[in-house]
Amino acid sequence: MDRQSLFTQFLESRKLRNTAERRAILREIVAPGRRHFSAEDLVARFRRRGVAVSRATVYRTLEHLVQGSLVRRLSLGHKHALFESNLDRRDHEHLLCLRCGEVSEFASPALERLLERVCRRKRFTPQRRSVQLLGICGACARGKRPAEGGRTARQFPRSKTTERDRSRGGNP
Repeated sequence: MDRQSLFTQFLESRKLRNTAERRAILREIVAPGRRHFSAEDLVARFRRRGVAVSRATVYRTLEHLVQGSLVRRLSLGHKHALFESNLDRRDHEHLLCLRCGEVSEFASPALERLLERVCRRKRFTPQRRSVQLLGICGACARGKRPAEGGRTARQFPRSKTTERDRSRGGNP
């Protein structure tokens, strides 16, 4: 089944409308080369291109997609998260730098076997898997990267809520 069909089926199962805004969000999430992104990254991309998708719709749609396991949330601390599509992705784990926000992916057959053994021993049937190691990357440890700097999609999302957004009821 293709991504659009999966998305449509998912929306129908939750009795949610398949709106143009939600389809735009899906297209952005599964765009070639798209890896990790924050909700604010999506909002900014839509605004730059003049696409009318509200901040609230982005946040709500991402939450629905996380609940439906179509998108994975990578928690980076209080109110900070990155997301990635679970569609067409193999299982992998993440190393998250607490200083610069760098996200490195890795796959480990040995870790996979260990998790399977633990689940068997505990008679546990996993529904989802997420291994995230939070720490300091090599570049930051060597002082090669500033702790604060220009924000990229791979760095911690920052709240960009303005007075105008708050008056409109926008979510940070």
